[in-house]
This record gives sequence, structure tokens and C-alpha cells, in this order.
Amino acid sequence: MYILDCTMNPSNAPPKLLDQVRQSIRLRHMSLSTERNYIHYITQYIHFHKNRTGQFVHPRDLGAQDIRNFLVHLAIDKHVAASTQNIALCAVIFLYKQVLHVPLADIENIEWAKKPEHLPAVLTRAEALAVLSHLTSTHKLMASLLYGTGMRLLECLRLRVKDLDFAYKQITIHDGKGEKDRVTMIPTSLVQPLQLQLEYVKALHAKDRAADAPEVEMPYALARKYPGKGKELGWQWVFPGAELSKDPRSAIIRRHHVHPASLQRAVKAAIKKAGITTHASCHTFRHSFATHLLESNYDIRTTQIYTHVLNKGPNAVRSPLDV
Repeated sequence: MYILDCTMNPSNAPPKLLDQVRQSIRLRHMSLSTERNYIHYITQYIHFHKNRTGQFVHPRDLGAQDIRNFLVHLAIDKHVAASTQNIALCAVIFLYKQVLHVPLADIENIEWAKKPEHLPAVLTRAEALAVLSHLTSTHKLMASLLYGTGMRLLECLRLRVKDLDFAYKQITIHDGKGEKDRVTMIPTSLVQPLQLQLEYVKALHAKDRAADAPEVEMPYALARKYPGKGKELGWQWVFPGAELSKDPRSAIIRRHHVHPASLQRAVKAAIKKAGITTHASCHTFRHSFATHLLESNYDIRTTQIYTHVLNKGPNAVRSPLDV
């Protein structure tokens, strides 16, 4: 019998296949969502061939044509989107190249699904403000940051106290898309709400320290390099969860940031209340931010480089939230 996961694996046995996939993903500091997607589609890939043959077949015994058959199954039988099909292909290629180290002679000729070209949805300034008006409390502050700074959803949720610089009115975003750091402005209208949010974080941090709660998650190996650093105020989440929760990788019960689904649901409800029929989401605020800066004749490439003039002086770049 072929064992996929560690649930049936004796403690002294070599790591099973999905454990090896997880180890390889974490070694490369890939995100938790990528890990979940890859595990999901690799499992589907193996089960697809089990259903065809009536028994588990090790991926080493499969080839490029078997990968094609799996992709056809996803496209024709499962009706998945092109982007989903490509994620599945990425997962299987990762399995062969990075985990099994098995070269597939014809793998370069496997066709990637062509994504349909869609123009990004963009809200007008009035629509963006209408959506924000139907949000309250922390949800309103987070959504305002998305529109006022151009941050992605997870970039906003992963902000730490130390990333906010009120003197220069700028935010440092670490490990954004492509693992790149960048900065963006703090909209003038959000300075006071953010400062109030940090007062809440400070009180919650004091409560956690009094209860001797585990420190917050630290990026990469910083927890080992700087023991105790995760208990410092500067490393706390700007938008912490209301309750302690289990870390999905380490299983440690600690304070995590707000779950993305919480803001996504709130924004979806606000869009409906505002009577907006555009197919919009949290990410629409980012497209709207860029569009509205362009409409104000700003070079959005320059705003990512010359950050010390943001909100300063006669040539300052003003957030669309402050216009």
C-alpha cells in the first residue's frame, strides 16, 4: 500500500511523500497558501491515477503524458479556471523537480492554460468612499489602507508596529510580491486612526505578556537568531486577531493577525450595501489606488522609489484617500 501522508507513518520511518513536499516548500520559504495548494493538487494528481488504474501509482512511475491526462481531467471534467489549472501544473512540476528530482523528458512541451485577458475592475473615487462608508471599526481602517496606500490584502494584514513611520508618514512593506520590500505613504486622514489602533495593540500586547502567551510568529529564522524578539511591541501585528489561535505550521497557540476572510466578507457586504454592481473585491482597492494616482498625473513607478517626498512639500504625492 502506498502511504501519502504522515498520519500513517511510523516515527522512525523516512518522511512520506507529502511530508517531503512540505519540507521542500518550507525550505524555500514559500507561503502557507502555496503549500496548501501544492499539497491539494499533488494529492489529486496521485488519486486521479489511482482511480484510473485501481491502485496507487508512485509519481516516479508516471510521465509527462500522465501529467497531460491529469490537466485534461481538471479542464474537461472539473471545469477549473485556467489559473487553477496552471497552479496544478506548477504543483506537479515542483513535485518532480524539487522533491523527487526526476527529469521528465517532455515536460517543457506541456501546454500552460491560456488565461483570459480581463481589464481589472476599478471603482470611482465616489464608489470607493461609498464602500468605505459602509464599513466600521477595524474593517474600515484596513480597507481604507488598501485604497489609500495600494497595499495588497495580506500585506496589510501582515503589517507590524515597527513598519509604521509616522515621522515620514510612510509604511514599509516587507516580503511583498516577489519577496521584495517597498514603501508607501500613510494617508494623512489615517494617521490618527492608525495611532489609536496602535494604542489598542499596545494594551493587547501587555495583556498577552501578563498571561505569558507565546511570542508572535517571526519571519524566517529570526526567532532562533534573536530569542524573545517576538515578544517586543515593535514586532506585534498592527491588526491582531481577537483570540489566540493555533499556528497551522508549528501548532503553537499564539496571537495571529486578523484572518483575511474577515475583511473579505466585510468588504463584500459593504459593496452590496453601496449598491455597486461592479465585480469588486478587496483587491479592487489596489487597482483603484493606482488608477486614481494616474488620473492625478502621478508616475506610480516614481512613488515606489522617492518615498521621502510622499505627503511632503509642493510636489508631494497625495493618497487618493486624501484628495
